[in-house]
Amino acid sequence: MLKGGWTGKILWVDLTKKKYVIESYDESLALNYIGGRGFTIRLLWDYLPRGLDPLSPDNLLIFAVGPLTGLPIPSSGKMVIAGKSPLTGGYGDGNVGTRAAVNLKKVGFDVIVVKGKADKPTYIYITKNGVEFHDASDLWGLDTGKIHDELSTKYGRTAGILTIGVGGEKLVRFATVISEKDRAGGRPGMGALMGSKNLKAVVIDSEGEFNVYDLDEVKRLGAEGYKEIKSSELYEAWMKEGTMAILKWCQEHSVLPTYNFREGVFEEADKITGQVMAEQYKVFQKGCPNCNMVCGNVAEGKGEYSGIRAEVDYENVAMLGPNIGIGDFSKIIALIRRVDELGLDAISTGSVIGFTIEAYKRGFIKDKDLDGLRPDWGDIDTANRIIDLILEGKGLGRYLKLGTRVASRALGGEASDFAMQVKGLETSAYNCHIAYGMALAFGTSPIGAHHKDAWFITRDISIGIDDYSEEKVKQVIWMQHVRGGMFETLVTCRLPWIELNFNLEWYPKFLKAATGIEFTLDYIYTVAERIYALIRLFWIREYGYWNIEMDIPPKRWFKDPLTVGPHKGRVLNLDNYITMLKTYYRLRGWDDNGIPRLSKLKELGLEREAASLKNLGIEFKY
Repeated sequence: MLKGGWTGKILWVDLTKKKYVIESYDESLALNYIGGRGFTIRLLWDYLPRGLDPLSPDNLLIFAVGPLTGLPIPSSGKMVIAGKSPLTGGYGDGNVGTRAAVNLKKVGFDVIVVKGKADKPTYIYITKNGVEFHDASDLWGLDTGKIHDELSTKYGRTAGILTIGVGGEKLVRFATVISEKDRAGGRPGMGALMGSKNLKAVVIDSEGEFNVYDLDEVKRLGAEGYKEIKSSELYEAWMKEGTMAILKWCQEHSVLPTYNFREGVFEEADKITGQVMAEQYKVFQKGCPNCNMVCGNVAEGKGEYSGIRAEVDYENVAMLGPNIGIGDFSKIIALIRRVDELGLDAISTGSVIGFTIEAYKRGFIKDKDLDGLRPDWGDIDTANRIIDLILEGKGLGRYLKLGTRVASRALGGEASDFAMQVKGLETSAYNCHIAYGMALAFGTSPIGAHHKDAWFITRDISIGIDDYSEEKVKQVIWMQHVRGGMFETLVTCRLPWIELNFNLEWYPKFLKAATGIEFTLDYIYTVAERIYALIRLFWIREYGYWNIEMDIPPKRWFKDPLTVGPHKGRVLNLDNYITMLKTYYRLRGWDDNGIPRLSKLKELGLEREAASLKNLGIEFKY
């Protein structure tokens, strides 16, 4: 019997039948998978038929929280959104900081599972008493900001709102789910999955209470934790620039994505640094619930872009700035605003734009394919026209809306070499020409090339750019277990730890107060290892095979030397990377093809899952 932390309930919503069911789950799910990502992969494995089209009504769209979500402790306002990815065809998820996460726990659920497809545009309203189904025909076609305003007017400012924009409606494979106008979650196409179900929004009421083992102790620990965060010597600098502070560092170390990751330094980087943002463009800050180190810096454009505001961070600025050659902060703000209103992932959108410009300049795309557009670096009109093509989904746009992997294959030749993606998910904003560890983190991320599982770049450089040792690999795995395992299951934000050195030992204490159960960090890391192994099995089940090539990042980093900057002439050595990758497999207990060994799966309690794949001809070595 669960004593606190978890509600013990899963809400199943069937859009086809307009019905819902509330189910209790066995406590073993909580103990073996904790919450968040752990719950989503377990449910997808158990309930999703193999080989399903990700846009099929039978795909599951899952919203999940963890035992610490919403509690009065640092940065606890997070949820995970997951499903079979429309972009990659494998496991896909993302987290988002929002009142919806807090409210989900308050109304009494750890998970919402949405299946089926509504017969017309629909939104659902969830309360502690159940689910209401509402016609969303008048909301279809509206941008995410307008939808938020309309629904918050109707249901109150404390309602949790998750919505899609036109990108999700049009099934752009890198559409995301948006909350509170600027917060996006689900890079691998969770917005497209939501759109495929004719689900425009999820609204969650704020009435309800948390189920907590020792609320007084949670509050006491939380107060101490908040105090420690504010006392960090890094706090003041963080509050000024947030994640934007890393841009200058990336420029100095030649890892800033520039011209579709062709280079690592940008000639106009000094115009778009965190300091410039803070002193010239920043108008206010916003954050997730229960956060006292808010990362949301809202900036406003100047000149013809005056009045346009967007929440800026390093990733969206780098990908819609240097990566496509734009060094005007006002133009970057305008692009971010448009992408958020459309509900598109800023990272993938910037990557698709950069890929298209390069493909055109190298002759893979002809003038006749672009209806008069001649793409060029640094041109906001180019960026907006390519976004139009993506939304229209006609001509070249029918490939661009599917991401760079599909688009590059359609163009043929060496186009795949500069399609900056792994497993179909576009690479986050770190150029890895000199960064073996970050390249490995991208190659082995369980959702494709994303930084959230192991933001290793600063550690990579400090250890040494020529280091591809076993020790570096061990640290990548450890970071994955902390970031992708612990924080994605609790579910809380990783930024207090990664940015302000908030001690990880706080989290077992929080868990004990919330649940009444003793959790050690080692136990949590074992849960993380189980989750990573099951996600890998999910990919293998959906693809029907696996080999080492699927964990190798873009060829560009191995074959196109940097031509400018302090590391001019550098590339990664493929043999060295393969050495690291095989070391990674060995340390994880996987074979040389990246398939978990049977001995490891038995150790993690996953031998039944392995046995279910025998009919696919998958060979599990002991």
